[in-house]
Amino acid sequence: MNSEYLLQHLQRFIKRPNQIKQIHSLLITSALLFNTASKWRPTLLYNTLIRAYLNIIPHRSLTLFTLMLHHLAPPNGHTFTSLFKAASTSHSLASLSCSPLHAQALKRGILTDSFVQTSLLGLYAKLGSLSNVCKVFEEILNPCIIACNAMLDAFGRSGDMGSALFFFDRMIEKDVVSWTSVMNGFVRGKQFAKAFWVFEKMIEFSVKPSEATYVNALSCCANLEKEGGFYQGRQIHGYIFRNEGVMTVFMGTALIDFYGKRGHLEFAFRVFNQMLDREVCTWNAMISSLACNGREKEALDLFEKMKVDGMCPNEVTFVAVLTACARTKRVELGSQVFQSMWCQYGIVPIMEHYGCMVDLLGRAGLLTQATEFVDTMPFQPDASVLGALLGACKIHGAIELGNEVGRRLLELQPRHCGLYVALSTINADKERWDRAADLRKAMVEAGIRKVPAYSFIDSM
Repeated sequence: MNSEYLLQHLQRFIKRPNQIKQIHSLLITSALLFNTASKWRPTLLYNTLIRAYLNIIPHRSLTLFTLMLHHLAPPNGHTFTSLFKAASTSHSLASLSCSPLHAQALKRGILTDSFVQTSLLGLYAKLGSLSNVCKVFEEILNPCIIACNAMLDAFGRSGDMGSALFFFDRMIEKDVVSWTSVMNGFVRGKQFAKAFWVFEKMIEFSVKPSEATYVNALSCCANLEKEGGFYQGRQIHGYIFRNEGVMTVFMGTALIDFYGKRGHLEFAFRVFNQMLDREVCTWNAMISSLACNGREKEALDLFEKMKVDGMCPNEVTFVAVLTACARTKRVELGSQVFQSMWCQYGIVPIMEHYGCMVDLLGRAGLLTQATEFVDTMPFQPDASVLGALLGACKIHGAIELGNEVGRRLLELQPRHCGLYVALSTINADKERWDRAADLRKAMVEAGIRKVPAYSFIDSM
């Protein structure tokens, strides 16, 4: 079995994980990766393997590159294009490998290749390193639309939407990715009205939305404070129905999330039941919608149905389920669910899960257990966890514990007006007028002002 035969099969099965691993094993056991008569063949074999693992196990692509250098197979432009894409698949990979890969490409004189430059641009954009993105972009003689879109993404990730719009307006060629990148930048900055304005302009210019565009647009409608957001989301749903042949998993999930956040569960259920294909994210959106709209028992029932249907819950699922337990004060069930994360599914709880558990114990009036739970966390609690405990202290009138938790919170968020108000209210409710007055005075002296309440009247 020679290297050409295995190379042909590797290229043929490049999107089939099991076959890729089998061919990789044959290449290793037969020493064909580093013992071939032709100088170029090891490079071609490594490049094909790196590209194959890019789609299934990105970090293995980077490991293969170290083996490639060890066995003196010379990397070329194709190598680095795939490596930069592999590193871009997660922020941790990008952080660890960006500088070493950039240095290797520079050392080997490969950075004059426009495809390599564009891939590197995307990697720095993923990291949010705007200065490096600009440096790489300036070195590209004739930037293609992919490079320009990476620039837009970098501006959006850094929050510089003024520069993003300036750059967008001067782009000679724009595609759906260009428009969606600008939308995504506004969504990241929670400027939902502006993001939706971009979507409307895009439709005016007869640009056909992509799946990512619909997801962004529906996210805007879900989070718009005006009631008009529901009407606009319904319009998008109608547009999808008229113009798209298939409701994709992500489009359907975005619709469920939109209807859930707007409180229209009948529409959310209708979309959920009509979807032929459902992924974990789809179930998560429906469970969360139920849990956040007073239908916690149905959320828990759906969680059980999800498991019966063979779906494996993830971190997001457990946040929704623990939220449902907290709102119904189901301490025993919530504790079992929390324990099952690691014991049954191998999921390590993160801050959000701990916050849900503190909220559950606090709502149930188990403040001693909630405090002990916080003290035994494997990392320092953040403002969300301590905020849940403070909320419980306020509900149950635990003034001493509330003041202690409040003190810790103020160390984390010294200029948060809501904390001063909450602590002042806790003390005032127990007629600790001196302490309440001191908090109000401290707030004034620090120049912290309470944000006035407001409401929207939306005429449709």
